[in-house]
Amino acid sequence: MESSWTFNIGPIAFDGTVTTMTLLTMVIVFGLVFWASRKMQLKPTGKQNVLEWVVDFVNGIGKDNLGAHDAPRFTLMNFTLFSFLLIANILGLVTDWHNTSDISFWKSPTANPTIDLTLSLLIILLANVLGVQKFGFKKYLTVAFWKAPKAMLPMNILDEFINTLSLGLRLYGNIFAGEVMLNLIASMSQSNALFYPVSIILGVAWIGFSIFISSLQAYVFVLLTNLYISHKILEEE
Repeated sequence: MESSWTFNIGPIAFDGTVTTMTLLTMVIVFGLVFWASRKMQLKPTGKQNVLEWVVDFVNGIGKDNLGAHDAPRFTLMNFTLFSFLLIANILGLVTDWHNTSDISFWKSPTANPTIDLTLSLLIILLANVLGVQKFGFKKYLTVAFWKAPKAMLPMNILDEFINTLSLGLRLYGNIFAGEVMLNLIASMSQSNALFYPVSIILGVAWIGFSIFISSLQAYVFVLLTNLYISHKILEEE
């Protein structure tokens, strides 16, 4: 398995591949949004249509889970999160299939469990902070953890850890597996020249499927983010 190149800042080692690919994802997202939002018109056309469609799409996710009143507060967060994850998930598909080095210089940032679990941890922390902000600490504990019988308190606490792990590992598993499969298909052409046409056909088909999965995983992550936040800021009737 390929390893990433690393660099040190003082005594701390950093994953150079993940760091550079994360920065590249941010630059691409910013560049696309900047390009699509130039010369905005009252009657949108072309690139502005795409941008507004994405905003409406993520706003719809918020309304379905948070309600029409609270959803607008999270539209920008949802848009940023969805855009970042979509580009990050797809980025690793644009890779050098013929790289024979043991060092990987290009892969999806979300094919790294540290990135995904950090994102999921931030989402869970944000949901809890928003709950405390809305209800106050004492009432929040009742709303979030004691809304079921008190005997369920340990399960409700455990649920927080399970949500963090499942949110991050679901994303990681899908993206990492997709890149591994693509590398296996690419290795077919290197083992035998007769397999080259087959590997090209399979590779193109798998890339198309991976783009679909990448988009779906970005959607699911944003959907679950809004769902977890709704559990913390909305009282059950």
